[in-house]
Amino acid sequence: MQEVLSKTDDPKAPLRGQEYYELSLLDEANELGTLYRVRQAHAEWSEIDGQVMWDQVEVDYFWILDEAKRRYAERRLTLAERGFIYSDMDM
Repeated sequence: MQEVLSKTDDPKAPLRGQEYYELSLLDEANELGTLYRVRQAHAEWSEIDGQVMWDQVEVDYFWILDEAKRRYAERRLTLAERGFIYSDMDM
């Protein structure tokens, strides 16, 4: 599962001044079993580079899927409280 969260759902909103968060829950199989990864990355417009730049990557790893889902939900709630309520998964 992977989604991009923003403060607007207007597809015509200019990128300049916008911020986004990518939130994902992915699984990685290895010799010990399945490891679940919850990843959050921040993106915003960079005047210097003239494009959206990704930074502030935070990753948590879990062996138990329910714990990973709980962490994903916590991160999503925190972002929603900061105004990032629109998801590309809702479109």
